[in-house]
Formats: sequence, C-alpha cells, structure tokens
Amino acid sequence: MTTRTPDAEPLLTPSEVAAMFRVDPKTVTRWAKAGKLTSIRTLGGHRRYREAEVRALLAGIPAQRDGTE
Repeated sequence: MTTRTPDAEPLLTPSEVAAMFRVDPKTVTRWAKAGKLTSIRTLGGHRRYREAEVRALLAGIPAQRDGTE
C-alpha cells in the first residue's frame, strides 16, 4: 500500500521496499541506518521511504545528497 498525502510524494513501507529489492525488511532498515536510503518517521515511529529515491536506487542511479558532491 502506497501512502499518499496531499502535495507530498508517495511513501513506501519497509516491506514494500524489501519486495522491490527482494530482500528482508530488516535489510532495508539497515540501509537506512547506514545512510544508503533516506527514511522518514511517521508520528507512530514507523519508517517510510520516498518512492522516487527507492526507484532511483533500484535503477542504479546514485542518490543526490542536498547538492553536495
């Protein structure tokens, strides 16, 4: 289930990201902790991931980090 809020990009759950990469959801959490993927915390403390960033990573496109290269 993709969460969508007005004027915001779609967010994915760890399970959705894990299914896309064919890995365990815990692996996705480790990637976020390692800085390979940006996570957003919900009010309930759950992690969500930007769909555009996940798809770029899946396609092998290096992530753009706030203009610092």
